[in-house]
Amino acid sequence: MTLFSKPVDQLPRMKKPSDRRPRTISVLDIGSSKVTCLIAKLKPRPESEILPGRTHVVEVIGIGHQRSRGVKSGVVVDLEAAEKSIRYCVDAAERMAGLTIESLIVSVCAGRLKSLRGSARAQVEGTEVSELDLKRVLNQAARTPMREGRVALHRVPFDLMLDNETGLENPVGMTGAELGAELHILSAEETPLRNLEAAINRAHLVVEAFVATPYASGLSTLVDDEAKMGSACIDMGAGSTTISIFQNGHFAYADAVALGGHHITMDLARGLSIRPEQAERLKVMHGNALPSMMADGDTVSVEPLGDEGNEATIQVSRSLIARIIRPRVEETLELIRDRLNQSNLGHVIGKRVVLTGGASQLAGLNDAARQILNRNVRLGRPVGVAGLAAANKSPAFATSVGLLIYPQVAMLEHVPEHSALDFAFDRRTRVGRFGSWLRQSF
Repeated sequence: MTLFSKPVDQLPRMKKPSDRRPRTISVLDIGSSKVTCLIAKLKPRPESEILPGRTHVVEVIGIGHQRSRGVKSGVVVDLEAAEKSIRYCVDAAERMAGLTIESLIVSVCAGRLKSLRGSARAQVEGTEVSELDLKRVLNQAARTPMREGRVALHRVPFDLMLDNETGLENPVGMTGAELGAELHILSAEETPLRNLEAAINRAHLVVEAFVATPYASGLSTLVDDEAKMGSACIDMGAGSTTISIFQNGHFAYADAVALGGHHITMDLARGLSIRPEQAERLKVMHGNALPSMMADGDTVSVEPLGDEGNEATIQVSRSLIARIIRPRVEETLELIRDRLNQSNLGHVIGKRVVLTGGASQLAGLNDAARQILNRNVRLGRPVGVAGLAAANKSPAFATSVGLLIYPQVAMLEHVPEHSALDFAFDRRTRVGRFGSWLRQSF
């Protein structure tokens, strides 16, 4: 039996922003180490300046940060603590922007993300493909069954074909007999989404849409050529690492592993018998994923773990720190390599991998990733928005920036007909207001 009062087809979807007037949007990225809220203005671009997938200029007017509490690997484990983190974070962004928000686009990395491929073929009714023909075949492809207890986060048309001619962008008006469609369907478990929604509602806020973290990170860090040629984006967060693959400019695959920067921190804390806070600082200031780069004689002072607080500091070589870090880095990257191979899209990625996320800034990680993944790796920083301070342009903010870009590409997703456009969860929550607000706004 599902958690919903009736069968759920999918979650709410953003619609294309107005091309006539600017709008204000707000996003919330809830991670294991930090919560980030961005408020931005979307201003329509002049037709001469429109880029692929970038119809609007995004200008950030409010930023809020807060240490994440009550969240572990993207899953809410303490509603009250998570609510407070969200409330304080949003309040800081509202103060900076000088306005009050009621709704948010929210990132999701929990729920055991799983990619499926939906496909369908249908006979064209007539000599030319009509809009109804296209909708009919997309609806059929979207009905790919999922395990009970899972919902579709995204349904992105991946390929359209007419009489076995593939790679079509828009077959409407073309002549043919059989129309086919393939969709990338990204699903997640509904329970973590319900709990995340509950924490946000407790802060008196409404969820406008859920967006998968790997999708958002890819939107903000991959340049157009990389997305068209085929590339993978690896977002290394504190509690988990997500993977997204783009092909022909489309979001084609996503996955996640439950390992991240926090696991490296805890390895250091246990290995050196120090507090997690000290271990995090040690990792950031002196850590390296390549032990061969560290000299044994190069040491740093650390305070041992104790109750008195007056223990003498000890000297730890930087090579020892690197040797503690390296096994966890290898484990994480090897899991990522295996997931990329299991995707059956390795030939699509080629040698192109973009590494982003807060944990990606560990010294030597790029070189370690090149060795283990056997691919070219570059560090990805978020691009495509204005108004961000230099401190907020680091890889740690890739997901947040991607959430701001998402409304411009949301219309590329397929919303099956005869499905509820209200929020998927309990109708008693405030999230049900999504439909009316969105129609008024866009």
